[in-house]
Amino acid sequence: MNILVGILTGATASMGLGGGFILLVYLSVFTEIPQDIAQGINLLFFLPIALLSLVIHIKNKLTDLKLVGKYLILGLPCAIAGSYVAGITDVAVLRKLFGIFVLYIGINQLYVSFTNKPCKKRSDSK
Repeated sequence: MNILVGILTGATASMGLGGGFILLVYLSVFTEIPQDIAQGINLLFFLPIALLSLVIHIKNKLTDLKLVGKYLILGLPCAIAGSYVAGITDVAVLRKLFGIFVLYIGINQLYVSFTNKPCKKRSDSK
């Protein structure tokens, strides 16, 4: 099962489709790994996949580096703050928050699929 999850998460993460989400659900729900440890494993798993995928995306001109820079300005400080908060938060609370997040994503995806709302077309940001 671990090999299958590794293949699935690697493939989906490299396409930007939430492989880390799949890995985190697997580790925290189907194994006995505590939520906080699963989050750390997930982050370490993501780093080499993200780097390789980024190189390929840049090579194929699928990345808007100017837009990335804009998101990093707020994204990095928020990631640091989030890591700090996760480190001082009880694991039971993290599990509940993660469950609420998963539920929200699921409901949102069902809503979008049943209302047949098309995805917004990306405007040219240049």
